[in-house]
Amino acid sequence: MSSGKKMWSAALLATAVLAVTAACGSGSGGGGDSAGGKTVLRFSYWGSDARQKMTEEVIKKFEAKNPTIDVQGEFSDFASYYETLSTKVAGSDAPDVITLEIRGLREYADRGTLADLASKVNTADIDAKVLGTGIIDGKQFAIPTGVNAFSLVVNPSLIQSSKAELPDDTKWTWDDYVALASKVSSGSGGKVTGTQLSWNPAYLQIYAAQKGEPFYNGNKLGLSPQTIKDWWAIMQSLIKDKGAPDAAKSSEIGATSIDQSLLATNTGAMGMWWSNQLGAVTKASGQQLDLLRMPKVQGATSSGMFLQPAMFYTASSKSEHAAEAAKFIDYMINDAEAGSIILSDRGLPASSKVLAAVKDKLPDADKKTLEFIDKVKSELADPPAAPPKGASAMEDILTRYSEEVMFGRMTPDDAAQKFITEANASIAG
Repeated sequence: MSSGKKMWSAALLATAVLAVTAACGSGSGGGGDSAGGKTVLRFSYWGSDARQKMTEEVIKKFEAKNPTIDVQGEFSDFASYYETLSTKVAGSDAPDVITLEIRGLREYADRGTLADLASKVNTADIDAKVLGTGIIDGKQFAIPTGVNAFSLVVNPSLIQSSKAELPDDTKWTWDDYVALASKVSSGSGGKVTGTQLSWNPAYLQIYAAQKGEPFYNGNKLGLSPQTIKDWWAIMQSLIKDKGAPDAAKSSEIGATSIDQSLLATNTGAMGMWWSNQLGAVTKASGQQLDLLRMPKVQGATSSGMFLQPAMFYTASSKSEHAAEAAKFIDYMINDAEAGSIILSDRGLPASSKVLAAVKDKLPDADKKTLEFIDKVKSELADPPAAPPKGASAMEDILTRYSEEVMFGRMTPDDAAQKFITEANASIAG
């Protein structure tokens, strides 16, 4: 989900877990009453300056409709968001409304931090399977803001100027992908690289599904060592055939934000991101970009691709203003006025009514995203359930071992076994 964002480290995750545990059953979080007699509602979220600006605009609209409620946004960048949140929760100072990713959902739900929102927020217009991703142990702790799919983003003009051709993405394989990337690099005279490597767990999840394996199996990985090694072999082939930068450059690029990616800087023709990021990378590149289906394992019967909520709204179980918190979440999810401001910033709206109301107002890149999701929807697997506790550290762990293999510091056999051991320890519960 991060696609260039910094993830929780294992140490930070441990701190967050301890902090949340310490907070359970102590005190009461949430807002209070301001001097003007209004109910103060605190809302935490992360993102860019543009997201903060649009969110503040939405908050003003909500307050105009609800003059007795004063919403105070608690905004931060993604890198510091969860550390700040865990500190607040530990101090019995949790915000009333909390934005979470699916990777952190079980961390907070299992420790009593979140309120059950069943029947408190109107969810009639949200697809039942998408809504189900916010259910933990039978309770609706989270409401999805919108949906996206992990996909391949391409710059058609750079592919064509390299004397290569766009693939038929209904048929192409990983071998085709490696060959195309190599051809773009060679055909451009070194000015453009075919693609950049991705360590996003969603990529490995898609690849494993094509081989009939789940990423998670309860509180353990469902991946076989061979599947992990085969996945790394794709990266090794890309580097060997110069379809992607070498290990050092790939590591450097992987630590940057999406607007510094090869695709965004027009020095690469392909990359993998969540579909709702098409707008951001299009804006950065200044060129027309398209979404493609992910390549498949030869003979695979499933694409492995899936819909996933971009993020969730949740409410603190300690909030003194539970009704107001639910009302604010309901507005953010179901009000077309809010939707017309947020558009696809938090994924294509989860509410079908809001999506219908705003789709003509979407920027061109987001219209492409909607068209793509509609085109591939029948091929997508059901949205996965929230992963086990500890899954927030998965991208850090996967990136570390992937880089060990790419740099040649570990054999794929050794790295696969150690990755599985460390990942299983992280999600053991």
